[in-house]
Amino acid sequence: QVQLVESGGGLVQAGGSLRLSCAASGLSVGSYGTGWFRQAPGKEREFVAGMSQSGRRTIYVDSVKGRFTISRDRAKNTVYLQVDSLKSEDTAVYYCAVAGAGTDYIGTRPHEYDYWGQGTQVTVSS
Repeated sequence: QVQLVESGGGLVQAGGSLRLSCAASGLSVGSYGTGWFRQAPGKEREFVAGMSQSGRRTIYVDSVKGRFTISRDRAKNTVYLQVDSLKSEDTAVYYCAVAGAGTDYIGTRPHEYDYWGQGTQVTVSS
């Protein structure tokens, strides 16, 4: 049974940082593409960052480029999202996701991912 458990969210002032973690069980994060999405109240789930299966490629939505960094630790079987220089518009529930297809393609749409965590709330106060 695959489980993804996010942690690391919280309340932070604008300009602050957090490190979101996604601990996986039932699969190896090093064997799949991984992504982070976010969803603000009343809005659709939005792609934030993704890493290819090989780990050699990463992509980000324009609004977070230069501020967010996706990474993974195979030994800990955990995916991370370092979020820096936070803005009020970054407030959302953040979800990690794993794509079941073992290719180097990075999906940017929710339906391209097979497994999801429960989400962790990030609230940025201005």
